[in-house]
Amino acid sequence: MCGIIGIVSQQPVAQVIYDGLLVLQHRGQDAAGMVTCDDRKLHLRKDNGQVSDVFHTRHMTKLLGNMGIGHVRYPTAGCSSSAEAQPFYVNSPYGVSLAHNGNLTNVDKLKADLYAEDRRHINTESDSEVLLNVLAHELQASGELKLKVDDIFKAVSATHRRIEGAYAVVAMITGKGILGFRDPFGIRPVVYGKRETDAGTEYMVASESVALQTSGFELVADLKPGEAIYIDKYSNVHLRQCAEYARLSPCIFEHVYMARPDSVIDDIYVYKARLRMGVKLAQKILKLRPDHDIDVVIPIPDTSRPSAMELAFHLGVKFREGFIKNRYIGRTFIMPGQTLRKKSVRRKLNPIDIEFKGKNVLLVDDSIVRGTTSQQIIEMARDAGANKVYMASAAPAVRFPNVYGIDMPAVEELIAHGRSDEEVGKLIGADWIVYQDLEDLIAAVQKGNPQIKEFDCSCFNGQYVTNNISVDYLDKIKAKRNDSVMNESDASRFEGMDLHNNA
Repeated sequence: MCGIIGIVSQQPVAQVIYDGLLVLQHRGQDAAGMVTCDDRKLHLRKDNGQVSDVFHTRHMTKLLGNMGIGHVRYPTAGCSSSAEAQPFYVNSPYGVSLAHNGNLTNVDKLKADLYAEDRRHINTESDSEVLLNVLAHELQASGELKLKVDDIFKAVSATHRRIEGAYAVVAMITGKGILGFRDPFGIRPVVYGKRETDAGTEYMVASESVALQTSGFELVADLKPGEAIYIDKYSNVHLRQCAEYARLSPCIFEHVYMARPDSVIDDIYVYKARLRMGVKLAQKILKLRPDHDIDVVIPIPDTSRPSAMELAFHLGVKFREGFIKNRYIGRTFIMPGQTLRKKSVRRKLNPIDIEFKGKNVLLVDDSIVRGTTSQQIIEMARDAGANKVYMASAAPAVRFPNVYGIDMPAVEELIAHGRSDEEVGKLIGADWIVYQDLEDLIAAVQKGNPQIKEFDCSCFNGQYVTNNISVDYLDKIKAKRNDSVMNESDASRFEGMDLHNNA
């Protein structure tokens, strides 16, 4: 999971891209980057770290130009090398820069084809560099010195035919314009919007609508599955469906955890969806435990708060903030390496003892993946004096890896894999646990846009919407995502580092 942004304007764009990346920081804290275009000259800055760490005044003053793209990254396979920071660039043809959110599932074949057939060299382990070279090769296939709009869309169509998986892309063709496109299943989100200024009309393409809103852009629409948008340097907009077959099957985990609550994705208000998750979860608790003895509902900040508020209301019990969050610690779910995650939880949250002492507490989280955080938080609640501690998850049990750009761990490291709900509750130390039912989660999200008939729910049900995920592929990503590997390669880099500017 990453965040992408692209802007075409008639005035300098570096500050607007920076502001947009700041509000997309929740989508990745590992690295950040930006490339701007000043006439036909490119200016690039990228490095490991959060947005405010990577871009200082000395960098911003050099990022000249009226169009550009930006990226925030977290690693989907455990690699945190600065060489993997985006955007990537190739000089041929025309000079193309690219930033990508998602994961290509046929990347090994693509690498082989790029070398053997296209004569292109790949210098990193990033599938985004592979995607860039595929797109660049297809652009070059036009053979034209003067690039036409039809050539660009033909290149996107050819790229769709070659690549598989989930992808939301922004690319910049030097001196010409910004290109954005979305995979044929619409798994990863991407929106575009515009704003009017004295200098003229400006356009932005971004992962989430919140990036538009905070900079004063009006949301125009989500890109449809397989759709591409090209905005030339004069702010002329071109839209075209470039996939031979398209079907909207967006990732439901965006609404559970990934997206900001103030975003709108595929016409669904994320905040409203999370409120409805709380209603559904309350209904299940009342059905399973009509004589419950819950005294107070406490959210595990921050993502679960809307669900917890509605759950408490419909249960008829008090809602209280029981944990104070240190906002200078990053999101533990997307930190590489289990050692680092474990160390971060107790630094990140501190209980308010008076809300726990002598009470039967229902803790609400957005989801439970490894169980590491849940176990420690339950211990904290008991240490603060709770009589009983129950756990509720606004999402179903995560039992399968995600292959579309979210770094779910190796399947054996998912606490719910191969275990019953009761076994999970016992492992994390809860008196009882309740998970959202998948059909209820789908109903809660789908109510925001009944036109969506299908979601990618693969981490909950193991059904991958692209229908091309083999056992061999799952074994390969398991080897890359194994926490013992990640601890060795990544965790040491964060030892003693003061993580700050939490999204």
